[in-house]
Amino acid sequence: MGISFWQILVVLVLVLLLFGRGRISHMMGDLAKGIKSFKRGMNEKEDTEKNVTKTIDASNEEQSESVTKEKESASS
Repeated sequence: MGISFWQILVVLVLVLLLFGRGRISHMMGDLAKGIKSFKRGMNEKEDTEKNVTKTIDASNEEQSESVTKEKESASS
């Protein structure tokens, strides 16, 4: 025995009567804002991780360049 179409329809009508159309619309808007905020936060976290990786890579390149220059000046 599964849930029939009529049972779902009755539940939806009861929810609409209890909360009203405006309140349901308001709750869905709040839900959408929450999802957008969550996605924005995830993107900021990924951007921060990429910037940290770029900074570490840049420092490693600078260190290797300075070591190469030191070797060249020492051999001259």
